[in-house]
Amino acid sequence: MGELKLMKGNEALAEAAIRAGADGYFGYPITPQSEVIEYLMAEKPWERTGMVVLQAESEVASINMLYGGGGTGKKVMTSSSSPGISLMQEGISYLAGAEIPCVVVNVVRGGPGLGDIQPSQSDYFQSVKGGGHGDYRLPTLAPSSVQEMSDFVPVAFDLAFKYRTPVLIVSDGLIGQMMEKVELFDPIPRWTDEEIVEMHPWATNGKPKGGERRIMTSLYLDPHVLEEHNYKLQRKYAEITKNEVRYELLDAEDADYLFVAYGSSSRIAQKSVKLAREKGIKVGLLRIISLWPFASEIINEFTEKGIKGFLSVEMSAGQMVEDIKLAVNGRTKVEHFGRLGGVIHSPEEVLEALEQKLIGG
Repeated sequence: MGELKLMKGNEALAEAAIRAGADGYFGYPITPQSEVIEYLMAEKPWERTGMVVLQAESEVASINMLYGGGGTGKKVMTSSSSPGISLMQEGISYLAGAEIPCVVVNVVRGGPGLGDIQPSQSDYFQSVKGGGHGDYRLPTLAPSSVQEMSDFVPVAFDLAFKYRTPVLIVSDGLIGQMMEKVELFDPIPRWTDEEIVEMHPWATNGKPKGGERRIMTSLYLDPHVLEEHNYKLQRKYAEITKNEVRYELLDAEDADYLFVAYGSSSRIAQKSVKLAREKGIKVGLLRIISLWPFASEIINEFTEKGIKGFLSVEMSAGQMVEDIKLAVNGRTKVEHFGRLGGVIHSPEEVLEALEQKLIGG
């Protein structure tokens, strides 16, 4: 068993970055994720592993620092909360276009605008539909516990370098601030410069003797060249869609209805499943782990088996529900239940919504 600690979600994420062999963290404080950079500064990872930690002058600066660091083949990471992530969107699009690996973490808060610092899931569209300009997608992981805030960091780095892409971890103010027991994984050594040269021949770490210059760019002035680059990206996204769908099922084998939820909402929906089963209602939970690529096939399978309906449980006005509807394609009922602006729904409210919208609807 690994080392056990009682930690906040944000702290577990920060410790995981150190243990995952990250070379650099560049970020800017914003509630409710400020503990990430606070923990890193207190831990002084430059003394533990050589990891660089820098508070940038803004979110725009931090995302462009990821461009420079990731372009050299280093493991680099940033984190922010909703308004800060919005400021990063141009840089994220550049990173996706230049195929630069990095990890970006969004500890979501209520919006739109400045909103409040309470937990929300209203950044789903921004996360899975691109967010910035152009035809790109980001592999997106949604932890539902403090343990997963730790576990998903090395997974995100692995995906980033496997596919040469930014990877997004979408948490929220509830998971970021709550404290739970965490089993920390054993440290992964940072790559040496020699290992980076061997593993990442695309990286801008010096012109190879007799070789061509390495340029990391998303600028293609010839439209036909840009088109071919976009086709290449789309082939990569198709491969990610085929190989990297992640989800979890709870009490779904005999279910007549399914809650579909992620992150904090999935924790609440687990209790709703128990309450429903106590009343004799056969309901299960499909917990979405990879917001993109989305679990469309498993939803299609349940639809083909004759499931009576899906209830999308979100802390939003209804965003993920659109992807569920696309997968179902009108073949069975799909409804949404959500609370807005940082208000957290209760298990009883979720069950009541199921009864009103699907069973009695």
